[in-house]
Amino acid sequence: MLIAVQEYLSCQGVCSLTEISQHFNTSPDAMRGMLAHWIRKGKLMKEVSGCQKGCLSCSPEHLEIYRWQGSGRHIPVCNL
Repeated sequence: MLIAVQEYLSCQGVCSLTEISQHFNTSPDAMRGMLAHWIRKGKLMKEVSGCQKGCLSCSPEHLEIYRWQGSGRHIPVCNL
């Protein structure tokens, strides 16, 4: 499964935890454990998108963004 996660993220470049969890049909907590492996290896970076609405309606999984290192693309994380 770790290789599948690597392939997906290297292809996508930047994804939210929600997108990754839905793609692999896995809970966000379980996916965080797999993502931690790639973070430890220096292949993945965790970012947090700042929601400017202040309504607290965004789930934390939507704001938790992961960026694959070495994808060759810089995709900015936008404010919601």
